[in-house]
Amino acid sequence: MSDLQTLPCPTCGEDTDFEQPTCTDGHTADGSACPEWACTDCGTALVIGWSATPRAELGHRAA
Repeated sequence: MSDLQTLPCPTCGEDTDFEQPTCTDGHTADGSACPEWACTDCGTALVIGWSATPRAELGHRAA
């Protein structure tokens, strides 16, 4: 675990400490920060920020 931050926990119903676990999903491969945080009291996970994820193009409309 690395960083520690106080955030409102929706499960605990109050501000609690959240820590950022070591990223195992590849979010940091390009040097970005991992968006996942976990409550140190209950374990509720939050995703904070934006993480680019490639997605298939759904279609292309011609004008």
